[in-house]
Amino acid sequence: MTRILIIEDEASYRETLAFRFTKDGYDVQAAETGEEGLEIFRRGGVDLVLLDLMLPGMDGTEVCRKIREKSAVPIIMLTAKSTEIDKVVGLEIGADDYVTKPYSYRELLARVRAVLRRRDVDSAQIPIKDEEPLVCGPIEMNVAEHQVFVHGNPVFFPLKEFEVLECLLRNQGNVVTRHQLIDRVWGADYVGDTKTLDVHIKRVRSKVEDNPSHPQYVTTVRGLGYKIDDPNAD
Repeated sequence: MTRILIIEDEASYRETLAFRFTKDGYDVQAAETGEEGLEIFRRGGVDLVLLDLMLPGMDGTEVCRKIREKSAVPIIMLTAKSTEIDKVVGLEIGADDYVTKPYSYRELLARVRAVLRRRDVDSAQIPIKDEEPLVCGPIEMNVAEHQVFVHGNPVFFPLKEFEVLECLLRNQGNVVTRHQLIDRVWGADYVGDTKTLDVHIKRVRSKVEDNPSHPQYVTTVRGLGYKIDDPNAD
């Protein structure tokens, strides 16, 4: 049974979500604070986290960071904030999706199912152990080991950032459209904000480019999407 951890301080939201997801066949655990949520998470067995951004004490961004230090478990942020900068912050720290209150349960359920389906597809696609590394200039990716090196130095990539970079590297020199990237990384039934992709591209550039403001390798093809290429290659 899929286990969902709800970290939400508002009792009306927390209790309603716990009831609805339990009724739909999920194993639900709920926490009122970030500290309590992390304690439950550390016991293991959590398949997805619904995380409120505005928590008392340790807020949702800090909880998300701490989870991301140890795990790539899907995280959907729940918050009353709706400005673009708030969404960007949530995505930059590693959230997979972002839902603004008030939301319909049906919409949230659709997003949960989409994220979990994508996770199941990814786990089924076991990379070949002796596959050659994907290389572009100073960037080297070992897919089987989930490792990325830039100029020979290891760089940590959360799952979604890793998948964005992998998709670009597997299509090196070719344009990958925004639609293709979203389908590959978030699934064809993704219903979230397309700003998610832009945020992840920004994060990838911050890790692989010498000057992310003037990228050499991960470039934008206006009106189409993105591509990765080595400008110094023969």
